[in-house]
Amino acid sequence: MKNYIKKIIYKISKYLLVNVMSEVEKIKSKEYDYYLSLYSEIVNNGESTKIEIGRLNRKMQIGREKVILTDIQKAEFKVFSQWGDDGIIQFLINYLDIKSKNFVEFGVENYRESNTRFLLINDNWSGLVFDCSESYINEIRVSELYWKYDLIAAKAFITRENINTLLTMNGYKGEIGLLHIDLDGNDYWIWKAIDVISPSIVIIEYVSVLGIEYPFTVPYSSNFKRSEYHYTQSCYGSSLLSLCDLAKEKGYTFIGSNSAGNNAYFVKNSIKKDLKELTVEEGYVKSKFREARDKEGKLSFVRDNKRREIIKGCKVYNTRTNKIETFK
Repeated sequence: MKNYIKKIIYKISKYLLVNVMSEVEKIKSKEYDYYLSLYSEIVNNGESTKIEIGRLNRKMQIGREKVILTDIQKAEFKVFSQWGDDGIIQFLINYLDIKSKNFVEFGVENYRESNTRFLLINDNWSGLVFDCSESYINEIRVSELYWKYDLIAAKAFITRENINTLLTMNGYKGEIGLLHIDLDGNDYWIWKAIDVISPSIVIIEYVSVLGIEYPFTVPYSSNFKRSEYHYTQSCYGSSLLSLCDLAKEKGYTFIGSNSAGNNAYFVKNSIKKDLKELTVEEGYVKSKFREARDKEGKLSFVRDNKRREIIKGCKVYNTRTNKIETFK
């Protein structure tokens, strides 16, 4: 496969060089179109190649357990995850004694990029995924993935009032292998409300811009929308400290964050084995991605501490005092 790809890329490159002075001929050329279509097919359908590379990366983790146990970022690699979470998940499911080989993931869009897709395909786990977009859910349901694997895709706008019902309606209760929450809003409140499932591993997004020292989340609203709460779209979700407090209440150990600084990892106390428990200070990673918007809704590319300055004045909920405060 690799040689085949190289051959096609080489032919495309050679053809472009030969015809670099004639854009009209290049566009009209049947040969160029033919090789370009082959290349596009490989890019669009190269899932099997990505999976094989992922499997090789997993094999490379073997023998490095001692290093990874103290720093889960050392396990990172990407197959379908946005960042390096595929690698962390692979390490954890192979290291821990997990009885239930199933998962739940929220906010998956069309599921092309997600933290559980590799788990579904590579490890043949069963799964339940949610998204509030009907078109995204329909796209998943008509894909080849949907008949090949034991996957349920459900349309829902998740609230703390409906989450337990949604889970039980779709056959999920009791012990499950993994729960991933990424809702860009009520993440803290949804995890707090869940009581019908007991995941071995919980992955939940935290907002590093909210800081390391504050137990903040956005105030609960059943129709919370990140884009409507603050024009920057940077005041949403929860701080890491609030999530770590909640994890302790629920019987979980904080074992670290991914290197991108957006996903926190928690493992049930009873199965954590030799995974190192981290403090909030030890496991916090300051994110560097620049997703803040200006008042016209365009990316402003604000960086560093200015990301905090632009959300000053936002209303946040202190999960320790149970009071609404103003972010300063």
